[in-house]
Amino acid sequence: MGRLIYSAEVTKSGELIVSGPAADGRATERRIPLGDRQHGDWLDAFNGLAATFGTRLPRNRQSWQPQGTCPAIEPLLTRNIAPGIRDGYGDPAVIRTEHGYHLVATSNDAPEAFPILRSPDLKRWEHAGFVFPAGTAPHWAITGENVADFWAPELHRVGDGYLLCFMARDAARSLCIGLARAESPDGPFMPDPEPLLTGGVIDPHLLVCRGRTLLFWKEDTNAIWPRGLAELLREQPGLADELFDHEADRRTAHLCAALWGWARNASPMEQFFALQPLIEAGVAHYDLLRASLQDHAEVIVATRTPVYAQELAPDGRSLIGKRRVVLVNDLAWEGHLIEGNWVTHQDGRYYLFYSGNDFSTPDYGIGVGIAEDPFGPYTKMPEPLLRTNAEWWGPGHPSVATGPDGVPRLFFHAFPPGTGGYKQFRALLSARLAFHPDRVELLPALNKRA
Repeated sequence: MGRLIYSAEVTKSGELIVSGPAADGRATERRIPLGDRQHGDWLDAFNGLAATFGTRLPRNRQSWQPQGTCPAIEPLLTRNIAPGIRDGYGDPAVIRTEHGYHLVATSNDAPEAFPILRSPDLKRWEHAGFVFPAGTAPHWAITGENVADFWAPELHRVGDGYLLCFMARDAARSLCIGLARAESPDGPFMPDPEPLLTGGVIDPHLLVCRGRTLLFWKEDTNAIWPRGLAELLREQPGLADELFDHEADRRTAHLCAALWGWARNASPMEQFFALQPLIEAGVAHYDLLRASLQDHAEVIVATRTPVYAQELAPDGRSLIGKRRVVLVNDLAWEGHLIEGNWVTHQDGRYYLFYSGNDFSTPDYGIGVGIAEDPFGPYTKMPEPLLRTNAEWWGPGHPSVATGPDGVPRLFFHAFPPGTGGYKQFRALLSARLAFHPDRVELLPALNKRA
């Protein structure tokens, strides 16, 4: 495949220029404006490149319509209800308090981080403010449009107050987990002076149970292997023939390897945008990819995304005891990652809800692992509890709280049909749950609304 030689770059004016063999073999150059260089702009660009160069069509731009609906799903919030809430309710964490219910959600790069909403009954919602109003973010966290990433907050009652865990980037653009404290779920919140964990960690979850608090989190290795693979493909172009048995994916591998020369200096999120077709090609050939990369440990190790658990010290300011791996991605539907974990204790067992696959595509879903101890071992249900349907795409990042009727409820986000991607609107949805020793079931919704 030596003939598949591409050049690719993004100009200072934001134009993607690609040169190389078109699908018919002729040497071709294509120039595509990237607009604001957001996720959708890149997906549109790769859609156009696929038509010209015969590369992989992004999953988010394929003509595909899921069938059926899920009678268990109840929409709770399907629009932004207050100024400052830009992208809806991604990564929603719902808890029950003496005031009813409180919700905190991802805010990405918005000036005011982590919206707080409250409801007496899960039907009427009001905006109670932000965890970090503009200018009050932790000193260690970078802020600003297209710079900051404030993701996955969680709020829990711990002792006499409320403890909030969250993820943000530090000055080195590394993903870190921080903590903040308040006397009320409405705030004001005081962040700890330094992150609790650093070095590419996301999706913190706190389990408050039996007199102790455990922290669960994910190591973000799924952001590492695509970069390592792109670098390998630049150094060893022939590797594309070993990894991919489809012409479109071979072309994608060569194109993304060429683009990596520019993307290696881009922001972490734009690196994801620029390499997404390569990621999707890798996931489509996942077993072959792992088998072919056995001599490249730095890449192969990163194709597993471990979820860790460790006990939080009684003062809530450090971790104690042994850090343990409690879950990894090892089922076909999970693809190259698991994330968004939440553990609930029900009838003597621990149920770990999590998300799997790429959040920006319809392949994203919610799985469940079951254990007799919070540190595991967890036995996974073989198929997702929730997956894309005709009404809602990419359900994920679950949390659990008892509903007004006394029945446990799952809370999660999803995209309206035909949408998806970074900084796209995500609705807050809910479903009633039934717990069994070996499985979890969804119960029909009581108050389903459009």
